[in-house]
Amino acid sequence: MPNRPTSYARDAETHLRKSDPIMARIIAQVGPLGIVPRSERFQALARTIIFQQLAGAAASAIYNRFVALFPGTKFPSAEQVLATPDEHLRKAGLSGKKALYIKDLAGHIKDGTLNFHRFHRMTDDEIITDLTRVKGIGRWTAEIFLMFNLGRPDVMPADDLGVQSAVKRAYRMRERPTRKRLTKFGQRWSPYRTAAAWYLWRSLDITLPDGSAKTPAKRKKK
Repeated sequence: MPNRPTSYARDAETHLRKSDPIMARIIAQVGPLGIVPRSERFQALARTIIFQQLAGAAASAIYNRFVALFPGTKFPSAEQVLATPDEHLRKAGLSGKKALYIKDLAGHIKDGTLNFHRFHRMTDDEIITDLTRVKGIGRWTAEIFLMFNLGRPDVMPADDLGVQSAVKRAYRMRERPTRKRLTKFGQRWSPYRTAAAWYLWRSLDITLPDGSAKTPAKRKKK
């Protein structure tokens, strides 16, 4: 896939600047929107499962050992994962639960109950419902998938601690907003809440949920 920012980047920046002066300040500090849509589907979801509740370095090591179980391929197919004995997955460092989750995901893909090809006809909420039927995939994982892999422009990951912390700091709140409050608060950024969340993450200079950590060069002050 071409290494290009998402197609709605310019419109999102314009809308956010006009609708929210604080977001305009963040955009001036961070720079152009840097979301680059990714083509991975099974790989992205499996990676997210592996990274759950683990520090980055440890999770990366386990992920790399998992992929190494399938030489000659960038990432295994659902059929290959299902054919792999659980003990091999455990030796790669996966817990019993995570091995179960990845196989459940692979099973949904193989039998067609999770069909990525029909996602383009589905709403965000329909996709979230579809994905969260899989063991180990919650709403947050589904939202991140919508944002970074499906290129959906108006997703608000209101449970994300990074987004909550960034809003607390930027808007000088006494406490981190709850999901309910952040969902309501974020309406000002619609229909580009995905971009707003990205800018909020970058305002804290933290690793993004899609795994990217490099902060884009900040614009020089004139």
